Amino acid sequence: MRILLVEDEKKVADIIARGLKAERFAVDVCHDGQSGWAAADAYNYDLIILDLMLPGLSGTEILEKVRRKNSLVPILILTARDGMADKIKNFETGADDYLTKPFAFAELLLRVKALLRRGPVSRASVLRVGDLEIDRLSQNVKRAGKRIELTAKEYALLEYLATHPGRVYSRTMIIEHVWDQSFEGLTNIVDVYVRHLREKVDDAYPVKLLRTVRGVGYSLDDGTQS
Repeated sequence: MRILLVEDEKKVADIIARGLKAERFAVDVCHDGQSGWAAADAYNYDLIILDLMLPGLSGTEILEKVRRKNSLVPILILTARDGMADKIKNFETGADDYLTKPFAFAELLLRVKALLRRGPVSRASVLRVGDLEIDRLSQNVKRAGKRIELTAKEYALLEYLATHPGRVYSRTMIIEHVWDQSFEGLTNIVDVYVRHLREKVDDAYPVKLLRTVRGVGYSLDDGTQS
């Protein structure tokens, strides 16, 4: 997997790049905003690590440009700014995670791996799978025009599966994303929530969207995905 690191502090960039390369990632490093945007524009990276305080274009400007071009690539903001207003602005612009300097490389690596496990994230405000509609802004869910009431965790699970219709997610992937922690030995919690979702989303309809791939995991699929 190839990562773009845009960081103007060369010592910091060198430490991060060497650490990531030791983990067998391919890493491209840029030290200013213009070259960082040029790299992001020219190549489809698996992840971008982006400092905010850059010469030339700022990190926020690069973030805006990347999101206009590519809404899917995960972006980790790396900055000394820890103000809540900055965090909110950059999350709303399209950042996926935010790590404040100074930081331990071990924490950066954990966040990088977590973002890569999640993979590209769809930022469409409305997700549709067959006649199922998920409004991500209001968190309203409808099927065939009928409102479906879900708990917070049921909604989070359904939205995660709907992000990539037809993709099979393992129980471990679901737990790490929806519960944001390890439930080692308790992966059956996913089965419980999928059963709840089936009762609400599928049972009353002839076309079943929630699919079990035995021995692998679950997917949301209306049968049109290849």
